[in-house]
Amino acid sequence: MATSLTQQAEGKTLEFKRDLSSPRPFLKTLVAFANSAGGKLVIGVTDDRGVVGVEFPLDEEERLANFIAEGISPRLVPNIEMVTVEGRTLLVVEVFLSGSRPHFVKSEGMERGVYVRLGSTNRQADPQLIAELQRGVSGVSFDALPMPDLAQDALDLGAINKDFKGRRKVDEQMLQSLRILVKDQARLVPSQGGILLYGLERRQYFDDAWIQCGRFIGNDKSDIFDHIDIHDPLPKAVDEIMLFLKKHAMRGSDFSDIRRKDIWSIPVKMLREVVINALVHADYSRRGTPTRVAFFDDRIEIESPGLLLPGLTIEDIKQGVSQIRNPVIARVFRELDFIEQWGSGIPGIFHQAAIDNLPEPSIEEIAGRIRFTIPLPEILPLTRAQSRANSTSASQSGLESGLESGLESGLESLAQRIIDCLGESALSKAQLATELGHGSISSKLNLRVNQLLDLGFIERTIPEKPNSRLQKYRLTDKGRKMIKK
Repeated sequence: MATSLTQQAEGKTLEFKRDLSSPRPFLKTLVAFANSAGGKLVIGVTDDRGVVGVEFPLDEEERLANFIAEGISPRLVPNIEMVTVEGRTLLVVEVFLSGSRPHFVKSEGMERGVYVRLGSTNRQADPQLIAELQRGVSGVSFDALPMPDLAQDALDLGAINKDFKGRRKVDEQMLQSLRILVKDQARLVPSQGGILLYGLERRQYFDDAWIQCGRFIGNDKSDIFDHIDIHDPLPKAVDEIMLFLKKHAMRGSDFSDIRRKDIWSIPVKMLREVVINALVHADYSRRGTPTRVAFFDDRIEIESPGLLLPGLTIEDIKQGVSQIRNPVIARVFRELDFIEQWGSGIPGIFHQAAIDNLPEPSIEEIAGRIRFTIPLPEILPLTRAQSRANSTSASQSGLESGLESGLESGLESLAQRIIDCLGESALSKAQLATELGHGSISSKLNLRVNQLLDLGFIERTIPEKPNSRLQKYRLTDKGRKMIKK
């Protein structure tokens, strides 16, 4: 057992130290283990797994215990064992996930001395992460907390009724049972999860509860071809994300039947599961980190804010071990049949990849985020000309909801209004949003602008720099003809 331990690579639950000459690094490691998923610190082994041993193990064991007792708060009592490997004695310090977290290094204090484990390194916890560690111990989730300054009219009841039509009667009792409404001092107020799901002014309270999607040329982020920001209620956002991915994933040029299952060059079912998982398990308490979907030539990456919950490792979740960060959001997704069975999503993704003989997906914890990478079964090299042709063909085949025919018959109101607004002069998206009476640049506005570009009704004023902050949009000859009609 001890020999196999020294043959493993350092990771989230294992670290090697040569000796106890510098207490601070190993105190940080033990704190991070206790705050994350537990782990073992092996003393007497070099970073390259060379066994050097501890010269005076009994003395060093006592010294180690004193360092821990005096240097970590709240009090941490790990298991310390002496084991023999290759004729040398090692000290193995085993720490379990603590029910007294967050622990911190005393000399650094609570504000700066709390650490969590990120891969094989220790990461200083920021105030939001410290708060999540505290909530985890008390059994309170962020999305179940009340928003006492709001009333029920802060919820989009129209969107709720639309989602639950034919499923459940939407009334006060139903909203309470799903914890979209919760009690606060004898009043019923929206929960944070309720606002995240169906808030009329969601961005006012959660600046980063939106989704950023981009299609990049090549295999890095140096050149972006297309992007969209999605601000819809979370259940609706799933479909918007999938629409964006499908828009850039038509196989070849045969768009005659959009219902065929073999036209997609991406694993649609797997990606939908990953998207749902990202939205359900994102840490919405964090600032500056929206959920991101990046489509490259060879892969699709979906990143959500927040590290794994304490007690979980990547191997755990691949095996189906599940802890729910946002039970309110998860319950609503379950009621809407987005989630089939608790804990089955991620194992199902890996199982589906194996069945379809696809490259195995990967999961990483990176800089306060979880990244799920789906390698594509074939490389999808993209040039601007190719992507423009594909997008236009897809639009004309019906992928974009019959927009062109809707314009011809006057049925597509938002697109028609955009064209009308551009009848006088070129406008930016922000100016369009103002003209249309929108509070911000919505995902639907973004979508319609991109579709009108693809269909040739409008064009960019700075076509060589599509993401320029000075970018505006104007009518083409085709668009002007539409106004005349």
